Formats: sequence, structure tokens, C-alpha cells
Amino acid sequence: MPAAYLTLLTISFGSVWIYLRASGDVPFVLAALTAVVCFIWGFAVAPWLVQLLIIGLVLSLDKFYLSKAGRLG
Repeated sequence: MPAAYLTLLTISFGSVWIYLRASGDVPFVLAALTAVVCFIWGFAVAPWLVQLLIIGLVLSLDKFYLSKAGRLG
């Protein structure tokens, strides 16, 4: 696995952690934007097998969310 992918993934998780703990507007927005940009960039440079895994997880989470929303309403 390339070092760039692991670095971007680490930065993305660190930004999400800061995002969850931030109380001010500026750190909140900066952490969220950093997490999104690093995740997209990391996805672009990831090996194709990892990309397929991420797409599969996103699709399965979407189905899980829609099934939960359908039961509540």
C-alpha cells in the first residue's frame, strides 16, 4: 500500500477527530473540509482493490440507512 494513501487516511481520520471535538466555527469548518479533501484525494490514489472495498461499504451503508429510515416513518 502506498505511503501517500496511508498518510492521507491518517490525516482524514485526525481531521474527523478534531471536527468532533471542535467547538468554534473556524476549526469546525477547517477540520471538516480537510477531512473531505483528504478522503477524496486518498480515494483517488488508493489501489483499485481498496477503492472497490470503499464503494462496497458506501453502498451497504446507504441500504442500511434507507432500511432504518423506512421503519421509522
